[in-house]
Amino acid sequence: MQKLITFIKESVVEMRDKVSWPKYRDLQNSSVLVLVASMIFALLIGVFDYAFNNAMSWFYNAF
Repeated sequence: MQKLITFIKESVVEMRDKVSWPKYRDLQNSSVLVLVASMIFALLIGVFDYAFNNAMSWFYNAF
């Protein structure tokens, strides 16, 4: 049990003193970047899915 308590205490010290936390503005910029990239990828996947669906429908209706 003592090892667990020591581990938790050392983890708290490390998170408080040794971890480099990003500034709020940097965090906002990163979040916006991730949101925009996700929207672009979702749009691309949607376009590919629509095109593939139409191609498969055309193929199956041809036979």
